[in-house]
Amino acid sequence: MVSNTHVSMLTAVHAQAHVHLVVGSNPLAAARCAQSIAAGAQPVLVAPETAELHYALQKRIDDGEVRWVKKIFEDSDLFSLGRPEVDGVVDAAFVTSGPRDPKSTHISTVCKRHRIPVNVVDAPQLCTFSLLSTHTDGSLQIGVTTNGRGCKLASRIRREIASSLPQNLGAAVSRLGEVRRRIQEEDHRLHDTLADNSASTGELDDSVDQSAQFNKLITEADLDAAKNRRMRWLSQVCEYWPLKRLAAITDADVDTILKSYEQATTGVAPSSAAEILGRPLGTPSDPAAGARLGRVILAGSGPGHPDLLTQATHKAIRTADLILADKLVPSGVLDLIPRRTPVQIARKFPGNADAAQEELHELAAAGVREGKTVLRLKQGDPYIYGRGGEEVEYFRQQGLGDRVMVLPGVTSALSAPLFAEIPATQRDVADQVLICTGTGKKGKPPNPPEYVASRTVVFLMALHRIQGLVEELTTHLAAEKDGCDGGEAKMLPPRRPLWPLSTPCAVIERASCPDQRVIRTTLGKVAEAIEHEGSRPPGLLVVGRACEFLHKPTAPAGEGVTGMADGSLSSGHGWTVQEGFRGLEVGDVVVGDVLGQIAGA
Repeated sequence: MVSNTHVSMLTAVHAQAHVHLVVGSNPLAAARCAQSIAAGAQPVLVAPETAELHYALQKRIDDGEVRWVKKIFEDSDLFSLGRPEVDGVVDAAFVTSGPRDPKSTHISTVCKRHRIPVNVVDAPQLCTFSLLSTHTDGSLQIGVTTNGRGCKLASRIRREIASSLPQNLGAAVSRLGEVRRRIQEEDHRLHDTLADNSASTGELDDSVDQSAQFNKLITEADLDAAKNRRMRWLSQVCEYWPLKRLAAITDADVDTILKSYEQATTGVAPSSAAEILGRPLGTPSDPAAGARLGRVILAGSGPGHPDLLTQATHKAIRTADLILADKLVPSGVLDLIPRRTPVQIARKFPGNADAAQEELHELAAAGVREGKTVLRLKQGDPYIYGRGGEEVEYFRQQGLGDRVMVLPGVTSALSAPLFAEIPATQRDVADQVLICTGTGKKGKPPNPPEYVASRTVVFLMALHRIQGLVEELTTHLAAEKDGCDGGEAKMLPPRRPLWPLSTPCAVIERASCPDQRVIRTTLGKVAEAIEHEGSRPPGLLVVGRACEFLHKPTAPAGEGVTGMADGSLSSGHGWTVQEGFRGLEVGDVVVGDVLGQIAGA
């Protein structure tokens, strides 16, 4: 049963230049000082000189943001440390020592007697006001209180509310506030003009012809008619427009709102809220005023299977005006694109990669400037060897940085080993994962990673130069060698531990697609295996002991191809091949199974 408890009167205090007395030297005192400073107040700390100050509190004192009165609190401090214009009385008091400290009750009693607002930590009964858990976004502040029933719960509720709000809502509040201010200024000028005209008509000479309005009584209702209409319309905008549309309002939209009411003072009926609401935000009433910018969404399509798309990326696919896809985005994902949506596939072939990337950049920028939502669809995750950072930087250079949204994708670097039944981390086997590229910029080989027995390494873009990669991992590079006396080559002490040729590894190709293939072997055999089995891009290489944790090595088989217990095929040359993908059957319900479960229950 819910008890009948009082609720607080929630107010917003304008604390600019107020003096807040803070008693204590603990972390909470530092937090109270920070809150006061954020509100424009001047915090005054009362604590003995021997007190051990929290480091954040000490820094604010050193920076001159907090005044420290080095003494034990006395009642007179409440009436002497405040502003001169209020005879030294402080504007509020914060006690941070908690309810068990006897002075907390005493300070509360003194403050209540003299009507000084007081807050005592963890003691609602000693407070005349409490601090809300606050979300701040520019001019917008949202506060939550549980009236002393649980500050952690209030914080949780505040986070939930804040996460449900559209971005840039605070900026929209400021812009709509500007609309309100401008309407009030214009109406104030109108009021003064009409009032002046009214006064001047009374001073006309009787011999001068009088206007038809001379004897009309000028009422306050007449003066406020236009203002009421415009303010009522503005209220309708704030009430009925979706928050997402309000959050997207621009300075151009503000001008449109005001222009739509330019005839309000002339008696011409202005545009209704419904008419403005029916136009997309950013579409001015005057077609010559220009169009609103669109946006570009940079999204990862995952390793291959369409069920591995994030919901955000799936929504983007369904709603985009233009889709620019990398050539390795799988067909199962491309099949989700509505037929009405134009699609451009990157024309990346050997020698044309940079030109194709630039072409996509230009198409995306042009689409944004035309007001379109452009989806840049990439394989895997945009920021894992997907050149996503370069694309974001390009749009920033074009002045479109604020029009970019990046959506994560499931990277094959971590999902492909899973689909090949390789736990990338496994207790007592692998305690770290390293993601590398096998091919650097302009095709140059990157520096190979050193051997760590407990590490799983995933190489992307490496299979086309597998022989070179294996040599780099298992032998020292020329730069790691030096000459000695007599001109004979001498190996320096190993700077980089080399990978044993017996290290287990796996080649995973077209992960999560119906034609997925896994080749399990060792570093000493992987190049030969790929040469023998052929290539099925895109693929990656996983190296480390984790590769054999769920697939223990078996005794060498005879010549020819033989079946294995796990369904894979052994070539008889030191590797096994596993074809196909089991699929993602999560959510696929078989009626017979359900009936059987009900009967069993």
